[in-house]
Formats: sequence, C-alpha cells, structure tokens
Amino acid sequence: MSDDRAVAPSGTPPQQAAESDDVWAPLRRLTAARIGLARSGASLATAPLLEFALAHARARDAVREPLDERRLAADLAPLGGPVLAVASAAADRQTYLMRPDLGRRLAPGCEAALASHRGAYDVAFVVADGLSARAVAQHAAPVLSRTLPALRAEGWRIAPLVVVRHGRVAIGDAIAAALGAAAIAVLIGERPGLSAPDSMGAYLTFGPHARTTDAQRNCISNIHPAGIGYDAAALKLAHLLRAIRAAGLSGVALKDDSDRLPIGR
Repeated sequence: MSDDRAVAPSGTPPQQAAESDDVWAPLRRLTAARIGLARSGASLATAPLLEFALAHARARDAVREPLDERRLAADLAPLGGPVLAVASAAADRQTYLMRPDLGRRLAPGCEAALASHRGAYDVAFVVADGLSARAVAQHAAPVLSRTLPALRAEGWRIAPLVVVRHGRVAIGDAIAAALGAAAIAVLIGERPGLSAPDSMGAYLTFGPHARTTDAQRNCISNIHPAGIGYDAAALKLAHLLRAIRAAGLSGVALKDDSDRLPIGR
C-alpha cells in the first residue's frame, strides 16, 4: 500500500520533519486561529491545552484591567487641541460589566463640562475603554496620529478629543450632542478573544441622537498590529468619515468601499 504523505528529506530537524507530515501546517502559518490541534486520545495535548488556558487568562485580565486615563490623555495630547476626560454612569468596573446601560450614559456633571467646549464641529473623536482598556491604550494614539492630520489638512473642524472611563459605544451619541458635533467616531476596546486580547474597534455615526441604533453606525473592527494595522485603519477611518459627510448618513445605508482605494492613497 502506498503512503501519500510528504516525506521529509534526510537530515531535516525534528520540528520541521513533524510539520512536513502535518497537513494543517500551511494553514497555521496563515492564521492565528486554533486549527488541527494535537490530541492525546480524546483530549488536547498538553502544549495546546496550556496555550489555550493562557489565552483565556489574558482575555479575562483584559476585561478587568482599569483604564489609565492620565497616561492615555498624555499620549493623545501631542495630537493637538485639548483632551477632555469624562466617565459614564457606571461607578466602577464591576457595575460597568453588569450594567451595560450605565456605560451608555454620561455621569452627572459630565454633559455640562463638555458643553463648555461646544462648537460647530464636523466630527468628534471619543476614546473609550470598552471591554479592553489595553486596546485603546496601545492603539488609539497611533491610529489618530495618522487620521487627524489628514482631516485637518482638508479643513475639518475637529472637536476636543474625549477619553471616557467605563464607556460603551452609544455614549458617543451624548458626547456628540454636548459638543455640537455632526458626526462621532468612537474608538473602543473590543471584547477580548482567545487570539487578541487587545483588539480595538471604531464606530462612526452621523447625526447621533438619543435613539440612534446600531444599524445607523459603521464599524471598523479588529484594529491591532496583527489584524487591521494602523495605516490601514486610519485610511478606512478617514475614508468613511468623508463618505459619511458627503452622503449625510451612516450605517447600513452607507457602503464601506475603502478596500477599493488605490494602494498608498
């Protein structure tokens, strides 16, 4: 009987020889997904089991990790303009996780503080911890440092940057209303996964109001170096904002065609 498996050349190191006999090896080099994991009987082998446990622990830690607002504000300060810090109605992290509705509302007094900076802005940018403070701490400044100069060069009126503790996506609606911004872009830590505990998302809304639904938002997900990189994320963010302003709408009615842009634009 013939054996159709590839045979490693003589002298091949043991690890490479094992990979040459593994039909999953080529796919593993293309994705961080856990595919074709080694097994011992009916259970996972020790190595992938320990790796899974470590990834799960990192995801849990990311959800609980508090936002260092001062450090984040300091990282955003060089981007120009004031950086405002506010909080949601969730008093602590546990309450935030148990009461999503409170994460969508501003804490008492925050609306008035924002209103003192009110103006006729084309867009406001909000950075919220969401479910991974680590994500925005690492990725918000690099993405905005590539996005804001491009928009300012086109004459966009940009509101002061706002950092939110214990914030959900919809808190951006109240912030936009308080600042007088026509559109809002919320950069927020996404729910940690077993491959990426530090993924950031960007949610864009035109004309946000108290009854805005998720169908009226555009989303750029999976922003981190191993997902959508900083340059690509900034390109998509600026392109979508231009399209939103030109069309006067956002969400399912607006198609994201940023993947068709010429390379280098």
